[in-house]
Amino acid sequence: MHDAPRLVSLVGLGFGDCGKGLFTDALCRRWPVHTVARFNGGAQAGHNVVLPDGRHHTFSQFGAGTFVPGVHTLLAAPVVVHPTALLVEAEFLRRAGVADALSRLTIAAACRVTTPYHQAAGRLRERLRGAHAHGSCGVGVGETVAHAIARPGEALRYADLAQPRRAREKLAAIRRTLAAQFDASTLDADGDEARALRDDELATRWLAQARPLARQVAPADEAAVAARLRREGTLLFEGAQGVLLDESHGFHPHTTWSDVTPAAAQAVLAAAGIDEPATRLGIVRAYATRHGAGPLPTHDAALDALAEPHNDDAGWQGRFRRGHPDAVLLRYAIDAAGPFDGLLVSHLDALDRAAPLRWCSSYRAAPDDDDALRCERDVVDSGRIVGLRLGTSGDLAHQERLTRLLERVRPEYDATPIASGGALLERMEAIAACGVRFTSRGPTHRDVTERARFA
Repeated sequence: MHDAPRLVSLVGLGFGDCGKGLFTDALCRRWPVHTVARFNGGAQAGHNVVLPDGRHHTFSQFGAGTFVPGVHTLLAAPVVVHPTALLVEAEFLRRAGVADALSRLTIAAACRVTTPYHQAAGRLRERLRGAHAHGSCGVGVGETVAHAIARPGEALRYADLAQPRRAREKLAAIRRTLAAQFDASTLDADGDEARALRDDELATRWLAQARPLARQVAPADEAAVAARLRREGTLLFEGAQGVLLDESHGFHPHTTWSDVTPAAAQAVLAAAGIDEPATRLGIVRAYATRHGAGPLPTHDAALDALAEPHNDDAGWQGRFRRGHPDAVLLRYAIDAAGPFDGLLVSHLDALDRAAPLRWCSSYRAAPDDDDALRCERDVVDSGRIVGLRLGTSGDLAHQERLTRLLERVRPEYDATPIASGGALLERMEAIAACGVRFTSRGPTHRDVTERARFA
């Protein structure tokens, strides 16, 4: 373990579902990890860990290293906390043999808190979009962030749960603000979401369920968070979602309200007065996937034969799609979030159990496509796209142009299928300009192989 990095950030380079849970669990068993820190997102995360003995848990708010005895979880200030869901998750972990998950948890006092009103408003808004849905996990994370930006004084923070009167006042204000954003006919309709936004007493019932968490896990001030970050050993930042869903660089409007890049993890360190750079590891599947609405240029229904025991088409996210490996999107993710110190590649066993995987090297667009002319990074020849141009932070108009373009392009594949896992890794390394550090060919930490050691 002498070569384990002290600070590490793990970031997905796709649309999520890349194997963050698997690699977090595996690295916590190989390195002296004392804490897994969540630095973005919220309860919409779904990081699966399968143990060799058959136990399985989908980590939502707890760090995916929690099956490893002694590994702590830190929910840093950018994380949006869902208190009641966290208590439910702790109970699921107890049934899976982890009785001390809550005692190994630190929650920053400044974390924003998702309420039933945020969840109801987010679901109702998504329903009203109909065929133009943005894609949502339905747990209210984006709604919570948007509300906190628009009305910072109303934002419910984790520390507020220890002050019932203050929390109750904020909850009343949240309900009024969110309800005012819908017309009367929408709020008067039947349905759980509309009823929730009409129910002021829901706040009292919810607080009774949420406050026990604050009693068991006291809000941590900045000094306590900094002390946790400075501990000896390895601190592992576990990212949520993926760079292609990033709030600034994802394909608007099918994005998350969260900074998914390693810069967000580095900001957590900087806030604690730590200027040491973290080792940056990007995680990518052997093939492309996307859960819910939004473009996936290499989507191929023939790849539905690839089993997904922990992803299905049910629920708020909608259909789970699979596609061939995409050089254009990988290059874009590296441009948006890199440089990286290494890659972690999951699901290499797909090369053995699917229709042949093909390498998408470029896209073809109409030569006069205005979006293509404004969005391609490198002009190769008329209508052929090998790279996408990054927009400036906050330029959502550019991100919308990228979305429209990706919905129209035709993927261009190499003449022959990918011959082997090694051939696929070589292509990925060439794009990322760094080596593949770990790979997986199965669902458990025993299926993870180290390819290159850290100096």
